[in-house]
Amino acid sequence: MDEKKKQELSLDFTPEVLKGTYSNLVVISHSPSEFIIDFAQAMPGTKNPTVRQRIVMAPMHAKRFMMALQDNVNKFEHTFGAISEPQMPGMSDTVPYDIIGKA
Repeated sequence: MDEKKKQELSLDFTPEVLKGTYSNLVVISHSPSEFIIDFAQAMPGTKNPTVRQRIVMAPMHAKRFMMALQDNVNKFEHTFGAISEPQMPGMSDTVPYDIIGKA
């Protein structure tokens, strides 16, 4: 992006949002007009993860989010090294595609 076109963005946070929300599971679904991203927390010994936050965005914004996230992962790995995905007992090394679908 051209340096002249960059604009500084100042975000305001409510105290509740500033605390953040923990998520260790993301379920993504979509329709022709929107992407739905459910951030959930799966706990050992429970059957149903609890959705902590749902984000709905237009396809264009979902794509821009994906590109921004990839850019940030690349910058992180350049600075701190590759992010590894350790195998945990009972965890599959594949994405559980059966829980990712269309709205």
